Amino acid sequence: MPALLQMPPLQYADTNGIRMGYYDAGPKDDPVPVVLCHGWPEIAFSWRHQIKALSEAGIRVIAPDQRGYGATERPEPVEAYDIAHLTADLVGLLDHLKIDKAIFVGHDWGGFVVWQMPLRHRERVAGVVGINTPHTQRAPADPIELLRRRFGEQMYIIQFQDPGRAPDAIFGGRVRQTFEAFMRKPLPHPPVTEAPTAGVGASPKTNLAFPQMVAAYDAAKDPRTPILSPEEMQVFVDTFTRTGFTGGINWYRNMSRNWQAAAELDHTVRVPALMIMAEHDAVLPPSACDGMEAIVPDLEKYLVRDSGHWTQQEQPDEVSGRLIEWRRRRFG
Repeated sequence: MPALLQMPPLQYADTNGIRMGYYDAGPKDDPVPVVLCHGWPEIAFSWRHQIKALSEAGIRVIAPDQRGYGATERPEPVEAYDIAHLTADLVGLLDHLKIDKAIFVGHDWGGFVVWQMPLRHRERVAGVVGINTPHTQRAPADPIELLRRRFGEQMYIIQFQDPGRAPDAIFGGRVRQTFEAFMRKPLPHPPVTEAPTAGVGASPKTNLAFPQMVAAYDAAKDPRTPILSPEEMQVFVDTFTRTGFTGGINWYRNMSRNWQAAAELDHTVRVPALMIMAEHDAVLPPSACDGMEAIVPDLEKYLVRDSGHWTQQEQPDEVSGRLIEWRRRRFG
């Protein structure tokens, strides 16, 4: 499969009590490597374009399948997926590779993880890049309760709290259907005019009942353009058919626990940072990044036009180019 040829060999690291699968490309003597952290429901393969572009530009790039995903272990306890575990996994990966500091790049949930890295492990972080996911102050109340009040019980993150794990079964029983529904470019639409609640993102008008959307989905009636080739689609389908979705959904089941644990945490990011926003992301719109400068003093922002949520796969050349330019300018 041509897409698979873009990935370096899969390797493994023992980190923080789990076995983590990861990909490593580019010069091993690069003093400031880049670590790419995927979101939900994705895997390191989501960064295939950036792995190729950055490594060919002479930058060392490392992309793990994070805890619960792909080639990495999936512990059973829900609390094993809190932010303390997720950030410590990345520290352990650096230890395994004998890397002192790295630039951490994260998309979607990976973005939340990388913004937490300089708050919890400052000595291991050279810089941070968020893709679509902004950094925010700690929410004024439990984020699950805020989401419930704003979007209602059908909002996917509220459904993900279900101890009966109904969403896990819906996605797991319809793997190809799930990725056919998710991995598409959005239709043109007017920009969101309503400012989102801090730390929440999407407008209440956005349909966020993802399990029901997937269950009723018919690809033949979808006018949106797919962003994956058939070969690329097969990688996602094969991977999640094997692993299921519970590991990644367990990240969401720790949102209240993460909020409680962050009560005394200083949320100011004191490293160079870049925020890459996507013009048409309905869940994480560019407006969600307004005001970040107050807690990220050394911040640059960049807007990717004509992109929905899957920015590094929808506009790979632009994202890769911006990462390379910023990395060279700020770190040599």
